[in-house]
Amino acid sequence: MSTSPGSVPPEPPSFEKRLPLALALMMLVLLGWQYFFKPAPAPKPVTVPVATGNNSAPPPQAVGGNGTNVAAPPVNESSQAAALAPVQGNTETTTEIDSDLYKIVFTNRGAVAKSWVLKKYKDDAGKPLQLINPDSKVPLPFALDFAGQRPAFDANAVLYETQVSNGGETIEFSYSDGRTSIHKTFEFKKDNYLSMAKSTVVDGSLNVPHFLTWRGGFGDSKAFKEYTKISTLHYDASDSKLVKKVAKDAKNGPISETGNYTFGGIEDEFFAAVALPSDNTQLDVRTYSDNVKIAGESDPVQFAGVGLSTGPQNSFSFFVGPKDTHLLEGVNPKLGTLIDWGFFGIIAKPLFQSLTYVADHWTAHNYGWAIILVTLIINTCLFPIRLSSLKSARKMQKLQPQLKAINEKYKNVKINDPKKAEQNQEVMDLYKKEGVNPVGGCLPLVLQLPFFYAFYKVLNISIDLRHAPWLWVSDLSEPETFFIRVLPIVMIVTQFLTQKLTPQAGVDPNQQKMFMFMPLMLGFFFYNLSSGLVLYYLTGNLVGIVFQLIVNRFMPAPIPPPPAPKAPVRSTVKK
Repeated sequence: MSTSPGSVPPEPPSFEKRLPLALALMMLVLLGWQYFFKPAPAPKPVTVPVATGNNSAPPPQAVGGNGTNVAAPPVNESSQAAALAPVQGNTETTTEIDSDLYKIVFTNRGAVAKSWVLKKYKDDAGKPLQLINPDSKVPLPFALDFAGQRPAFDANAVLYETQVSNGGETIEFSYSDGRTSIHKTFEFKKDNYLSMAKSTVVDGSLNVPHFLTWRGGFGDSKAFKEYTKISTLHYDASDSKLVKKVAKDAKNGPISETGNYTFGGIEDEFFAAVALPSDNTQLDVRTYSDNVKIAGESDPVQFAGVGLSTGPQNSFSFFVGPKDTHLLEGVNPKLGTLIDWGFFGIIAKPLFQSLTYVADHWTAHNYGWAIILVTLIINTCLFPIRLSSLKSARKMQKLQPQLKAINEKYKNVKINDPKKAEQNQEVMDLYKKEGVNPVGGCLPLVLQLPFFYAFYKVLNISIDLRHAPWLWVSDLSEPETFFIRVLPIVMIVTQFLTQKLTPQAGVDPNQQKMFMFMPLMLGFFFYNLSSGLVLYYLTGNLVGIVFQLIVNRFMPAPIPPPPAPKAPVRSTVKK
């Protein structure tokens, strides 16, 4: 089209006018492409059967275009579980696992253990030991607990479908409401205390993290104040440290600790239930505080409980049994740390081995007589030191007149007076001249303290001494059950005799009378301690009395000097 000379050409459309036209043309092109060039149909999905029990199906294979098999993408088992039909039990049933070591009873209501009896151990009533507290109203062992998302139903109250296999050593529990599915598997070996526990909770296509718990008490529920001896624990290999928590640590609510722990669980004095995850698997250990009403207590008491989790899917070995050194270290060397030998472990462990040897070879497995024999051996080995101490005490008695003279010389000197140093120097020079060690009499007592503590630990942690009888004592690891406890009273009497026979050099008569109350204080202290510990101390007193009588026979006390003659009294009567 031509324009006449001098005319102005029309302006092109603005950007605002061109944009809607461009968008309309693009939409027209896309619609036409979809109509004329249809995509090839997608291959039909392959249906994979869900494995049941312990059987596992091989992964499905897809057929390639050239007829060869190619690996199909991995199947999401969680999404399959969500698509399952509802699975549940019809009636409440129980399943037993019975062996020479234990008898365990599971119920399908909640898929929990309602009884766990160790056949080779007795409780304080003389019955096979029940590790589960029968009086507890909290969920039973292996109940589920959740930190966040949880199912819409009570996972610890529904009825699970039960399957038993592997000759009765494997139990599987399954439940599904059509959306959320739960599966628990327990595998046992009837010749030891180690088992396997697995659990999954799947909601839709998501694995739900959860805990397997043991709450409401553990161990011998009839033991003396058993609830004070229960603690949760875990072993942190990075610090080589066993960490324990008690009920009061969780008084404000459950507390959790997570790490690459070698094991974690719950224990009392003599038994433990611990999970051992596979290497490099994090273990979450949760501590609970449960109020439980027990016989003999007017108010509910706090029991520590534990929850164990390895993440969205739990899988760990589980040891439930006695804290026996050989058993524990046979499972895992680090489990030996469950036996706490204490500060003087270098003495306590050899002492335990000595007691075991004497009981097995000399006293027909009677630990009471073994304690007496080992105490005699210890005191015999310490006799040279005791004799040196007694000689030192005799020398101190001999020096009393000279010490009294020095004290009289400085009797008016105050403690902050510089002359007090002169008095102390004269006393030390006298000791040096006569070859006397003023603290020599304390050495035997100091040396016996580690043995005393070692006996205390051995009697409180050794499974071999639990319920060990001796004469009228039914359990050397506990106080006597009589209304009046004989051993502490006899110990008080022997302590009086020991104190009476031992030289008391340089002791003021008034102080000596006050010291006579010490046996009563010791008796009060020992009255609620284990009978085996009282027997050890009593035997030591008897040995000390015999040694003192021998020394007194061959090393009599020095004859005190005659009293100074009284000055004659002058008469004031006038003749």
